[in-house]
Amino acid sequence: MDGHERVFDWLDTEAEKRAKAGLTRKLRPRAAASDELDLAGNDYLGLARDKRVAGAAAAAALRWGAGSTGSRLVTGSTELHTELEHELARFCGFQAALVFSSGFTANLGAVTTLSGGESAIVTDKYIHASLIEGCRLARTDVAAVAHADPDAVKHALSTRRKDRALVVTDSVFSVDGDLAPLNQLSQVCREHNAALLVDDAHGLGVLGEGGRGALNAAGLAGEPDIVATVTLSKSLGAQGGAVLGPRRVIKHLVETARSFIFDTGLAPAAAAAALAALGVLKSEPDLPQKVLNNSTRLADHLRGNGFRVSEPQAAVVSVQAPTPEDAVEWAARCAEQGVRVGCFRPPSVPDGISRLRLTARADLTDGDIDTAVKVISECAPPSATS
Repeated sequence: MDGHERVFDWLDTEAEKRAKAGLTRKLRPRAAASDELDLAGNDYLGLARDKRVAGAAAAAALRWGAGSTGSRLVTGSTELHTELEHELARFCGFQAALVFSSGFTANLGAVTTLSGGESAIVTDKYIHASLIEGCRLARTDVAAVAHADPDAVKHALSTRRKDRALVVTDSVFSVDGDLAPLNQLSQVCREHNAALLVDDAHGLGVLGEGGRGALNAAGLAGEPDIVATVTLSKSLGAQGGAVLGPRRVIKHLVETARSFIFDTGLAPAAAAAALAALGVLKSEPDLPQKVLNNSTRLADHLRGNGFRVSEPQAAVVSVQAPTPEDAVEWAARCAEQGVRVGCFRPPSVPDGISRLRLTARADLTDGDIDTAVKVISECAPPSATS
């Protein structure tokens, strides 16, 4: 074999390592219509297939075209984007918003533009991968401290070497679904002259008054030293992300965030879908409570069957698995029985514990939950119960 045909041989070695560690990942395309009970996706309010939401997307595609045609600063901004930003900011209680093509790019833009070489970053060690990548790209001092520990954040801020500081956290952590202590973190930030950036991807549509998010629930929405990021792909059933904050922060992002300036704008159909979903949430403010009720019921039933289950504080319920291989096999057996569950393994889980990750939706019935508990219990490996 010629040398040029072997340049990627190292990939085979890496694949073998992942296979031995039980970390092989595969794409599993789903059909448009399925009888599966979905507890794996993040469609918390059940709006991704809502006719009002999907219909708005279809109408926008016909009117505006399939794509946005360019970056937001060239031709990629439409009236839909502007309306969505206005409605998001008003609904969540912030001065302004900026829509990105994904929650990932929103987090990259927020972290990199609000930090930089003159600013230290202090993060919870369990933050989402997109925030971690933003910290890496910021090229500055980063301290990843103990999970949900305001005292650890306080120590890092008090010993920093930079004048400015940015504290970064999820509001609802995506693995176990636990909440960050936002009020305590805000107090620590103010004591040490630091800004607070909160990824509220799993809070929007689930927490706060009428689903206005975790910062609303904490009484911190719209504060001048706080910035939030959200995704449009979970509770709003669409695609895209946004940064919410003071007007001068949003202006700064428009002019400096590379993941905004050099990225094609969100497709008009996705913007219209998110806008329609936001309208549904406003008109049906009881939807978030249905999510919380279902997550509690799901967790209680599984815990009653002897599983090690997280205490749900939003839509996410996690069930610990003995090993990565057990988690994969457990999820596969559930899928064979018509229940789709998420499977989280290292490095996606920072504590190294593999899990089934379940997401409660507002549209789950009592029968759906009973079916899910029955299938998960019957498919479990023997050592999964405590």
